[in-house]
Amino acid sequence: MKYLITGKNGQLAQEFLRRLGKQSADVLAPDEASLDITNRKAVFQAVKQYKPQVIINCAAYNLVDNAEQDHDRVFAVNAEGPGLLAAAAHEHNALIVHFGSDYVFNGAKESGQYTEQDAVDPLNEYGKSKLAGEKRVIQESSEYLIFRLSWIFGSGKQNFIHKLIEWSRANEYLKVACDEFSVPTSTSTVVDVALKAVERNLVGLYHLTSSGYCSRYEWAKHILLCLGSNKFIRPVSMDSFNLPAPRPKFSAMSNHALSRALDITIPDWQEAVSSFLRERTLSNE
Repeated sequence: MKYLITGKNGQLAQEFLRRLGKQSADVLAPDEASLDITNRKAVFQAVKQYKPQVIINCAAYNLVDNAEQDHDRVFAVNAEGPGLLAAAAHEHNALIVHFGSDYVFNGAKESGQYTEQDAVDPLNEYGKSKLAGEKRVIQESSEYLIFRLSWIFGSGKQNFIHKLIEWSRANEYLKVACDEFSVPTSTSTVVDVALKAVERNLVGLYHLTSSGYCSRYEWAKHILLCLGSNKFIRPVSMDSFNLPAPRPKFSAMSNHALSRALDITIPDWQEAVSSFLRERTLSNE
């Protein structure tokens, strides 16, 4: 199996590279300078030259607040780029694996977690671009796997765990939103499940998250508990941060459809966070 991975420097792509490297898989992961997914010629040339069976698109514009003023760029990377990759995949009979977001929902659901059948209604430009990306992939190829993700964390600095640890070192106490709910999900979980889905020839759109859900405040408390820190966290409303981009207050997604399709049980978010922090501590010793 030959894999082409975009977004090489991101935390999700790095986890795919680590995992596939252990399997001695045939992987090409060019950096953005070598493969700009918004450049049609570059995309089709790379796919034609390398002839992958699977294209895993980890490239994304994920600066949610900046996206409110950077409309052209966020839609180019999150919508046009995935569409080009899907079109090239279709032309060369490859599977396109693409990652969406829980921000396609507006947070107004009042009973249970969001499923794949629930109506989408993104509140911000980032969410709108991710929804457009889903639509482009589906439009361009019939052989696709789209996984909607939420609150991703892994090795690297672009995630809540790293930021919380930095904040706790720099501040006497912390303020974290207690009315924003979703599902912390590790890059390790995403890679485990995504590769299993590829192996089993699954296609379609699925929610790929840890099991359960929590508020961002509960997540922060669990992180500090795992780290043995007694730093005080004050629960506040997410509205108090006055962020440029509106966010859904409840965007927790259910992984039941994907779990059933693969006949697996995906670990709870607490287990995923605890495991990640244990490994992080060991690697730093």
